[in-house]
Amino acid sequence: MRSLADLFRHGLTLLLDKNIPAWVDLWADDGVMEFPFAPEGWPRRLEGKAAVADYMRDYPEHIDLHDFPSLKIHQTTEPTTVVVEMRGTGRLVKSGDPFDMTYIAVVTVEDGRITRYRDYWNPLALPQDGAADFARSAA
Repeated sequence: MRSLADLFRHGLTLLLDKNIPAWVDLWADDGVMEFPFAPEGWPRRLEGKAAVADYMRDYPEHIDLHDFPSLKIHQTTEPTTVVVEMRGTGRLVKSGDPFDMTYIAVVTVEDGRITRYRDYWNPLALPQDGAADFARSAA
């Protein structure tokens, strides 16, 4: 069994490899993904692995991730939870514009699977093109 930090890093590698099915396989069947800062009309909560898979299915067609040049994983007093600070870079597929986003994530893992992922990112920082369309797609 790998550590929470290793599991999270592995997940980022899968995203960079555009291997969305393998990334979704890191989730528990009843896992929940939340976007606390989502604006009106955007998804705020995805319940279950199937909902996460539906949401992420077309991610590589909208955002071409190239790197996570800044990554800090903080252990918490709760042994099943980490807090992650990271920056993702790449390009927006539709426009070709650069993609540069900072995130804070609170991730809980039980029995080697992600059970809760709270994604504190700023959707208002996305250009209003295909990436924003992707982020709204599961609403």
